[in-house]
Amino acid sequence: MLLRLTLAFVAFAISLNTYAQSRIEKINNHNIEVLQIETTKSKAIVVFENGSRETLDKWSKVIEDIKNEATIFAYNRPGYGKSDETEALRDGRTIVEELRKTLQHQGLKPPYLLVGHSLGGLYMQLFARMYPQDVAGVVLVDAVYPGVIKKTADFPLYTRIAKRIFFSKVINQEIDQIFNTGEEVLALPWANKIPVERLFNVPKSAGAIAVDFGVTDSGSKLAAMVEGLYPNANTTIVDSDHQIQVANPEVVVAAIRRIMTAKAIKEPIVKTQLNGTRITVY
Repeated sequence: MLLRLTLAFVAFAISLNTYAQSRIEKINNHNIEVLQIETTKSKAIVVFENGSRETLDKWSKVIEDIKNEATIFAYNRPGYGKSDETEALRDGRTIVEELRKTLQHQGLKPPYLLVGHSLGGLYMQLFARMYPQDVAGVVLVDAVYPGVIKKTADFPLYTRIAKRIFFSKVINQEIDQIFNTGEEVLALPWANKIPVERLFNVPKSAGAIAVDFGVTDSGSKLAAMVEGLYPNANTTIVDSDHQIQVANPEVVVAAIRRIMTAKAIKEPIVKTQLNGTRITVY
């Protein structure tokens, strides 16, 4: 018990220390909270994108492990953490453009190694398709994929009501645009030369219960489409929870390092077994 408490305290202290290094930058007349850690040991630039309702501190364990191996950039997009809200459309294309301008403002030149969790993973897929020449690799951490989240109008009534009551304006707008962002991803070609690491959370516990509040689609056709999006990707199945970067940061770190060291293998680490199963976003 004492060991668990000690480890939990250490993890919390690391999170606070990492988050304390963030600062506010004025970008396009908006205050944006950024965390930038530079190193001269490597030319690699690792860019993190948060999931819905999450802030940059969720990456603290991963950042702590690789901060001496690459330049690190994490941020809170508008409406998160200490970043200002915005009246701009919250679709993926707008968010990608904002991130790209922020990177340019910070003096970070491509190529970038993009790391995205959940909804952030969907944004990073779009970034890589919009600007493939700027991308050195992509790590998708239990990411959202096109077509997995239904149109908001097709959510159950109780989910739509709860969303409006409990989530902020910005988060509501992001959720409302997920389906359209997925369509934006599918409308653009994929550059197979970009190395991709895909991390899927598949809990093995008998008590694990998937909860999606009626917002996700499933079926063999959708699963086959998701599996076929990145045919040359390495796929790792993780017995974790949705926030793999928090529960199992070493898996994320290993995926980043495989791309950074140009040792990404062509065959998947574990073949994705998704046909006919529900792909759940928690």
